Amino acid sequence: PTDPLSLQEHGLDFQRLLDASAYKERYRQDMIRWGEEKRRTDPGFFCRTAVEGAVQPVWVVSDTRRLSDVEWFRDVYRDVVQTVRVVASEEMRKRRNWVFVAGVDDAESECGLDQGVAFDWVITNDGDSRSLDEQLEPLLQSLRGRL
Repeated sequence: PTDPLSLQEHGLDFQRLLDASAYKERYRQDMIRWGEEKRRTDPGFFCRTAVEGAVQPVWVVSDTRRLSDVEWFRDVYRDVVQTVRVVASEEMRKRRNWVFVAGVDDAESECGLDQGVAFDWVITNDGDSRSLDEQLEPLLQSLRGRL
């Protein structure tokens, strides 16, 4: 939950929910359920919360969870939004200590953007810094050209 009141109500440590710890995993399904309820009543809730008070000449959107999030940014910011999808192979994700959890990792919150979304940029992050730099350079050049 990004809502500080919700975190306080449930006695959760926001910083610990951001890492890849057992603490986060303990509350992950509850967070997903809470997020789904919020989205049902207000599909733009998380997007508006994320950008509240910010003004940018270009929006780089790289960590959306739903098609509705991508659509919200494109609708609101139109031609000044660039969507970025960062992917990694399953092998690399496992080397980074990711373990598949049924009911969580196959839920829309985790894989809802795996198909049917045209991202402006797709970056593969499989641990090769040279390859990553080569992929990021055209993105950075494009962003500089928009400023």
